[in-house]
Amino acid sequence: MKKIGSVAAAAAVALTFSVQSHAGTLDNVKANGVVNCGVSTGLPGFSNPDDKGNWQGLDVDVCRAVAAAALGDASKVKYVPLNAKERFTALQSGEVDVLSRNTTWTISRDTSLGLNFAGVNYYDGQGFLVKKSLGVSSALELDGATFCIQAGTTTELNLADYFRLNNMTYQPVVFDNSDQTVQGFEAGRCDVLTSDQSQLYALRIKLADPTSAQVLPEVISKEPLGPVVRQGDDQWFNLVKWSYFATVDAEELGLTSQNIDQMKDSDDPNIKRFVGGEGDFGKDLGVSSDWAYQIVKQVGNYGEMFDRNVGSGSPLGIARGLNALWSKGGLQYAPPMR
Repeated sequence: MKKIGSVAAAAAVALTFSVQSHAGTLDNVKANGVVNCGVSTGLPGFSNPDDKGNWQGLDVDVCRAVAAAALGDASKVKYVPLNAKERFTALQSGEVDVLSRNTTWTISRDTSLGLNFAGVNYYDGQGFLVKKSLGVSSALELDGATFCIQAGTTTELNLADYFRLNNMTYQPVVFDNSDQTVQGFEAGRCDVLTSDQSQLYALRIKLADPTSAQVLPEVISKEPLGPVVRQGDDQWFNLVKWSYFATVDAEELGLTSQNIDQMKDSDDPNIKRFVGGEGDFGKDLGVSSDWAYQIVKQVGNYGEMFDRNVGSGSPLGIARGLNALWSKGGLQYAPPMR
């Protein structure tokens, strides 16, 4: 998700908390026995509590993978729900160790906010959700339409650029959060709801009749979403980055949560390195030699994470598309473990 709140305020916090004050996050995590992970306040498929209060979703699984690598236990996560305006401040101040909250990687966040993005766990783009009764099949038919949008987001900027480029006009109806936007859309306060396409699919299932609305084919922006850490702590940055990369490498190697125990005895040198049988990558990361094995055993590979949370095994039913492996026409690509 692209929501940024006040960039200026967040940048001020970044200056207040020096990078030196956060060196040693991995040591702190080990001492506390838990990873404090910033997530959304509730977005189905990405980070959302179930009816028993258990957090689940694609972003949640990133948190779990980090805990499996750092602590050997994917359950050792404290989930901290954050809205868009407070998420960066919470990370900068040390309230959370990692932010895994459908957050778009941009140049301003990578520079002025003192943050580092540790990968892209979902390639997304801004789209449009419309009621089928509106009778449109393309965003180019939305001249003069009313849009439900979230305040303080790049959604607003992208929408303005798109309509200006296509010589069209629109009327914004601004809300503070995603739940309010979908409520406004369902109540008829706007013709269109615009946000990341992934969020549109998640919000559509909240409608009384999800089949009454459709996502239009146009994608008007690039929204690479991924986990974020503070700058100035390379050891923690490397661990979060490689915890995510491990899930992608595992899928490419054919390692799953169901077969990894059997595959540990493989003669494939790539698999031997992955499970900790060769090399000393765990030591270099500051964790146990079987860190990647623990991730896959407890959380699964990227394909498993995608399918159960947002893909074919979920209510969202989103196709892999750009999030397929590079070898299958997508963009998901991880450096090799060697």
